Formats: sequence, structure tokens, C-alpha cells
Amino acid sequence: MSFPDLAELLEARIAVIADHEFRDRDPEAHLEALKDVSGEIVSWHETHRSKIDANLDHFLTGASYQKALLYLQTGTRRPCGE
Repeated sequence: MSFPDLAELLEARIAVIADHEFRDRDPEAHLEALKDVSGEIVSWHETHRSKIDANLDHFLTGASYQKALLYLQTGTRRPCGE
């Protein structure tokens, strides 16, 4: 399964979360950046919902974005509870 545009959005969200310098310097802008990329992920999901499998849909519906990225990268799910 290959959705490079979604993977890019998911990676961008992780990068925003990890940017503590940005968060410390301008918390409001950091939060807006996080909201923006999260909104783009939601929009992507709404647009592509009929083209993705049930696993990816489940992760995106539950906002389990790191699991969604792992699933895109490996094609596998982590066992429940991990």
C-alpha cells in the first residue's frame, strides 16, 4: 500500500510535535502548526476513505497517526497494547 502524500503529512505532524524549540519560542504558533497538519490529515482521510483498507481507516479514524505511519511503512500492525 502506497500513499506517499499521507506518509508525508504524518511525518510532518511528528516533526511539529518533536520541535520543542518552536513550541518553547512560540507556543501559539506551534499549536496552530499542529492543528493545521492534523486538519490536513483529516481532510486526506475524508477524501481517500473509500480507497484505503480497514486497518488504515481504523488508525486514521482513531487519530492513531504513528500507528498509521508504521502501517504505511511496513504493511503490518503492531500487536494490541503496544
